[in-house]
Amino acid sequence: MTLLVFGGALLGAMALGIPIAFALLASGVALMWHLDLFNTQILAQNLVGGADSFPLLAVPFFMLAGEVMNVGGLSRRIVNLALALVGHVKGGLGYVAIMAGCLLSALSGSAVADAAALTALLLPMMAQAGHDKVRASGLIASIGVIGPVIPPSIGLVIFGVAGNVSISKLFLAAIVPGLLIGGALWITWAWLVRREAIVPPPRKPMSEVARTAREATWALLLPVIILVGLRMGVFTPTEAGVVAAVYALFVATVVYRELKPSQLYGVFVSSAKTSAVVMFLIAAAMVSAWLITVANLPAAVVDLLRPFLDSPILLMFAIMVLVILVGTAMDMTPTILILTPVLMPVVQAAGIDPVYFGVMFIINNSIGLVTPPVGTVLNVVAGVARMRMDEVTRGVLPFMVAEFAIMFVMVAFPALVTVPARWLAG
Repeated sequence: MTLLVFGGALLGAMALGIPIAFALLASGVALMWHLDLFNTQILAQNLVGGADSFPLLAVPFFMLAGEVMNVGGLSRRIVNLALALVGHVKGGLGYVAIMAGCLLSALSGSAVADAAALTALLLPMMAQAGHDKVRASGLIASIGVIGPVIPPSIGLVIFGVAGNVSISKLFLAAIVPGLLIGGALWITWAWLVRREAIVPPPRKPMSEVARTAREATWALLLPVIILVGLRMGVFTPTEAGVVAAVYALFVATVVYRELKPSQLYGVFVSSAKTSAVVMFLIAAAMVSAWLITVANLPAAVVDLLRPFLDSPILLMFAIMVLVILVGTAMDMTPTILILTPVLMPVVQAAGIDPVYFGVMFIINNSIGLVTPPVGTVLNVVAGVARMRMDEVTRGVLPFMVAEFAIMFVMVAFPALVTVPARWLAG
């Protein structure tokens, strides 16, 4: 009955069109009434305490870093480098998008920011070169999935806080899976583009490759600084967010000089607005998370999934299917905040490594960003490209299938994630 009250209140509020943060608060209040615990002071304390977390400070700083990179020219230089390296091969612009997406993911950690930047920079070039615009938009949308996987990742930060899992270990464990997703997209694009009558541009001279590499060096140093700093214990993930923001501001204003002082206010306001939305969503979800614990809902879910506890791989398959279904109707952040406190006790009871589970959970939620009808990245690409939503959805389908395929391969063979994670973590 408790699960029915919580789920019914949440889904009912969402069906009425109430924003997800307020829907979470409504479901929390309904659960408090059901448990005879309603108290406005407790509600306010949990709401304020939900956002009062040192690790969550990484979210606004990484968002600021991503905004600065897009405005300050770092993202464009990454794309130019990829163009110089592989733009001359058949379907090269697609490979450029994949390479640039992986590199941008290591800078911002935001699927929406990466998808918007790649759509604005590369989709017109791909259409002009003769590529099917629907297929090209689908590729770019699917590349946005890599953003929340390759560190620094805002999704991993939120999961680490909600699940009490080391964010540094999550960052290091997500590197190889993110690259595997990029490899799956590379192979899929190569298969789809083989019959397109595209005449690739001539190979760039080495002098131009060297020039673009030199221009992109400052941008490429950022992920190296972050990952080496985390690996060596120089700073925490939260401090890494500060380093990323300060470094991006320095490069954009002093080195590249594309971010003017007059633009700083707009950049700060834009990142603050986005951060405020995410942080309020987290605060609202923490109210529900506390009530979920008080109502002992995780124990009910453990009992429900008990037949799968003896087979961790089968349990992971069942959880991944559940998350896929939820991802079609709910955005990434609320899914993480709602399901993490429910699923973590199940995962721990089955003896599954929480870091491995966290990486797979975030990968699944990231793919949910391109699953219709609520796929956020689909909406972003369609808006920036001025295309219909159904066109982008049709284009993304083969790439989405490839991403789900590589995800289930990692579920069947956990060593693909755990072995590199242990090696990188030392």
